[in-house]
Amino acid sequence: MQEEKQVKKEEEKKEENKKVENEKVCAILAYLLIGVIWFFLDEKMKKSEFAKFHVKQALGLIIADIAVSILVALTLIGMLLYPLLYAAYLVLAVMGIINANNGDKKELPYIGSYASKYLKF
Repeated sequence: MQEEKQVKKEEEKKEENKKVENEKVCAILAYLLIGVIWFFLDEKMKKSEFAKFHVKQALGLIIADIAVSILVALTLIGMLLYPLLYAAYLVLAVMGIINANNGDKKELPYIGSYASKYLKF
């Protein structure tokens, strides 16, 4: 009886760890767009606050990148600044990936607060 309870607890713990790891993978991949697609296709991920937080941050970053790219394409100075702006995008994406991997729910600088505020799902 005691052994059965212990085995059941171990199985529940393994299942919970698997769930957390899946949420982390989805959160990390969100910054590469794949996780965003996974999030919207998988009902289990939609229930995860951790995955939802990082998907919002990643979508905010992607939307900002698209908007900046459009503005850059319209101006000569923007074209000259594009490498610097793209480097900033990469730094923010790496920060998001590191936060997701560490299990942290930290907003990205400059963009994160807007993503959390305006992206509702």
